[in-house]
Amino acid sequence: MEHAPTPGPTPAPTPHRVTEVTRDGLTLDVIDEGPLEGEPVVLLHGFPERATSWRLVAPLLHAQGLRTLAVDQRGHSPRARPRGRRAYAVQEFARDALAVVDAAGGRAHLVGHDWGAATAWVAAMLEPSRVASLTALSVPQPEAFMRSWFTSWQGLKSWYMAAFNVPRLPERLARDEGGFMERLLGGGFGMTPDEVARFRREIVEDGALPGGLGWYRGIPFMDRSLLGRRVTVPTTLVWSDGDAAICRAPVDATPRYVDAPYELVVLQGVTHWIPTQAPDAAAEAILERVLGS
Repeated sequence: MEHAPTPGPTPAPTPHRVTEVTRDGLTLDVIDEGPLEGEPVVLLHGFPERATSWRLVAPLLHAQGLRTLAVDQRGHSPRARPRGRRAYAVQEFARDALAVVDAAGGRAHLVGHDWGAATAWVAAMLEPSRVASLTALSVPQPEAFMRSWFTSWQGLKSWYMAAFNVPRLPERLARDEGGFMERLLGGGFGMTPDEVARFRREIVEDGALPGGLGWYRGIPFMDRSLLGRRVTVPTTLVWSDGDAAICRAPVDATPRYVDAPYELVVLQGVTHWIPTQAPDAAAEAILERVLGS
């Protein structure tokens, strides 16, 4: 009697380019570049930027064999601009990021800047088995950051977070080219003229400003069960001493919340906008974390 051949292992699915990811009825645009067979690195932008903020960092990662997926996050992608503050709670951004991880194969390295860093921290706390490593630029671990408001200068440095919650005020301040919002981003927070022009083009003129502000307006709806959770994936925090938004106190408190290999990289003389103003240093820190994890 002839026996049927023993089936071999199921082949791994062939990687394919990801141009969009849909979750919760929202479609996020994705820029998927670099070697398709490379380890996936999901890049998460902050406020007030979009996926293009990684345009100087991503090629440096590709040169080392990594694949990058830079996401236009909810509120920014034209097909992902929900109404209502609750839709912008940070855990929703984190679940969006994990949906991109799934589209990239189910496990990936997360890299985030500003609110993208907060998103990456929360994603790592929610689903550590799907996060190979975490590199956070500028923004410390969320609980360390929030507690520092009451124990350091961070509360004063975060004054704009309250201002951005005033209905319609930030939109009004950003309405005029060269107006208060652009002067704040340039003179107050260190954006270059080119970066301010990109804010005007990609955020204000494209209609993404209300969604970007949703990060701030969704703070009251953060899942409180996240407080007290530990980060259990290999982690690097990159902070710059010229950051007008983040003081040193929450940076120094961050290791208390990480139960995994951890490194702090401090950039001297760099402003808050690390991916665009210090792309080489950003890429170096990302590569050391990704390739060493």
